[in-house]
Amino acid sequence: MTVLVLLCLIVLIFPGCTGDNAIPAQQTGDDKESVIKIGFSMGSTVQERWQRDRDIFVARAKELGAEVLVQNANNDHTVQMRQVRELIDEGIDILVIIPHDAEASAEAVRMANKAGIKVICYDRLIRNGGADLYISFDNVKVGEYKAKAVLEKVPRGNYVIIRGAPTDYNSYMLYQGYMNILGEPIRNGDIEIVAEGSAHDWAYEEAFKLVEKTIERGVEIHAIVAANDTLADAAIEALSEKRLAGKVAVVGQDADLSACQRVVEGTQLMTVYKPIDRLAKAAAEAAVKIVKGEDLGIEETIFDGTYQVPYRKLEPIPVTKENMIDTIIKDSFHRLEDIFINVPKDQWPKID
Repeated sequence: MTVLVLLCLIVLIFPGCTGDNAIPAQQTGDDKESVIKIGFSMGSTVQERWQRDRDIFVARAKELGAEVLVQNANNDHTVQMRQVRELIDEGIDILVIIPHDAEASAEAVRMANKAGIKVICYDRLIRNGGADLYISFDNVKVGEYKAKAVLEKVPRGNYVIIRGAPTDYNSYMLYQGYMNILGEPIRNGDIEIVAEGSAHDWAYEEAFKLVEKTIERGVEIHAIVAANDTLADAAIEALSEKRLAGKVAVVGQDADLSACQRVVEGTQLMTVYKPIDRLAKAAAEAAVKIVKGEDLGIEETIFDGTYQVPYRKLEPIPVTKENMIDTIIKDSFHRLEDIFINVPKDQWPKID
């Protein structure tokens, strides 16, 4: 009896001595797999598409077990650099950046590298920075698609070119695409560029004024190549005030909902669809792989002015009224009823 009592006391005093009642040792930081922390620095979310990019990127990163800290600079380079510093100070493992200023944002790469943090340029390239990855759509091809569409519609005539922000290197890549297609007809005299200008910070107002002033000069416009759908919208608004909407071929990119509506209504010739879900998911996956030290298997590079940067290039898709169903609607990028909202229902296409 005495022995039994003693055994019970030992169990009560030293519960760790028995297998069933053992208390597990507290995990240390080294024992636990730390959560990957991604800093996502966005130049702006003004355009419709950037909000999609953000939401899809964050969702995919979360699926992969990563945390995303998002900052939005609202088209201010100084603010963006301050926010990058804050992200670094918060202990991010990798920086994914949509730079507001392609040239000046090399500072962000230097700050990150000094802290031992790798950098992914998302959609927009940072010049002379030597980032670890550039992931985007083929922007030169986007420009070519737009130029081909407008040239087929208007092989001869007066063109207006509305460039994007001069601080965004995509603007130059798009222009390269335009000239790959339009260069020869311009040299031959079939096409005359009657007005050309950049829209700082992709501003709607600047595109509107360029088209408005061209019309006021008494110049007849036959086609407008706009850098994106926001600028195409501004151009069409300026045309509509002179009752010219639908009479001038206008092209853009991004497949914004309003642009898709204009395409099916006939005031915009085409847009270029860039499947954002593919870009955002691929970027999130690449960020996690880089932090884990995994090989991305990317062989193509792009010259940033100083360095050859690994380039993950995605394919854009030209969209017209004829293939709207098979592209935008099929991918559930926008709904049929939203795109065709201003079209009589008896004219809506049938979906099998």
